[in-house]
Amino acid sequence: MAFRRRNKSYPFFSQEFFIQNHADIVFCLVVFILIGLMFEATAKTAFLFILPQYNTSTLSPEGEVSLYHYGWRDCVTILFYFFITIIIHAVVQEYVLDKVNRRLHLSKSKNTKFNESGQLCVFHLVSSVWSLYIILTEGYIPNLSSLWENYPHVLLRFQVKFFYLCQLAYWLHALPELYFQKVRKEEIPRQLKYICLYLLHITVAYLLNLTRVGLVLLFLQYISELGFHVSRLFYFTDESHHKLFDMWAVGFVFTRMVTLTLLFLAVGFGLARVENQDLDWEAGNFNTVLMRMTVLLMVCLTQAWLLWKFIRFQLRRWREFRQEQAARKRVAAKQLSRTVKRDNGAHENGVIKAENGASPRPKKIKAP
Repeated sequence: MAFRRRNKSYPFFSQEFFIQNHADIVFCLVVFILIGLMFEATAKTAFLFILPQYNTSTLSPEGEVSLYHYGWRDCVTILFYFFITIIIHAVVQEYVLDKVNRRLHLSKSKNTKFNESGQLCVFHLVSSVWSLYIILTEGYIPNLSSLWENYPHVLLRFQVKFFYLCQLAYWLHALPELYFQKVRKEEIPRQLKYICLYLLHITVAYLLNLTRVGLVLLFLQYISELGFHVSRLFYFTDESHHKLFDMWAVGFVFTRMVTLTLLFLAVGFGLARVENQDLDWEAGNFNTVLMRMTVLLMVCLTQAWLLWKFIRFQLRRWREFRQEQAARKRVAAKQLSRTVKRDNGAHENGVIKAENGASPRPKKIKAP
């Protein structure tokens, strides 16, 4: 199964060969793990890679329900879906983005940003729909107090834990993709910043049992980022599409306000009123003043950084717009001056001039 076009063959075990065929190599590893399900001796080990671990069965009004908590074996599951996301990334790149790039004929810098936005559009769309479905089915929106009541939320439903494992797998896979996609050195620091920020926030929410609050905040963030990357894709296809950025700007500011409001409501006030506020590693209770202040400070600094980037982006757009308007005015002024000179060259003091600038000779009138 080939994901990349073989324009040139490279020696085995060389760097270029590994970059060109990394998706095929990973696909072989995934197939090898899936084959392990077919044999009784290896099935138990294969299930460690595929299914979330640490499940317990509890009775509920709906019947017997399987709930999950986290542990070190989650790293094995994350590794498997790390491989899956690499394969999906290669499929989207080869069969969607590369075909569009051949038609647009973008420059190298715009091509890199187009690929980045295309990949993130797919991920943000899937993640926002998935997180919205979990929020609605778990009942977080109608009952906001459920975000902090009965903390710590150690036991998770399958869909919640699987969502977090896939999120960690995706953002971990984004690190080697910087190498596989041959991202320019100038772009690597910018992409590393938001990749590490996503990994930090998702890991903190998962390990500190703040999965409910984290899920809602991730949904808001992914909706905002989806709007930005969709706007950038339309801008690369046609640079006259600026209104989508204006719509995204309104949504961005609204998302920041809602994010900070929910954060202070759930962590700053909700968890502060929970009775048990003692640190207990075994019970998974991290509801202390230091933990709450750390989480609030971390998220607030991230939101401030995002707002700073947003302001710089808007100022750059405003300068580009002013420069474009000034250039249009200069072109219009030059065209107007040429028109005026042409008119003045044809008529001067009411006398019509010839093309060489000389006045035409008066026509002699014959005598009767």
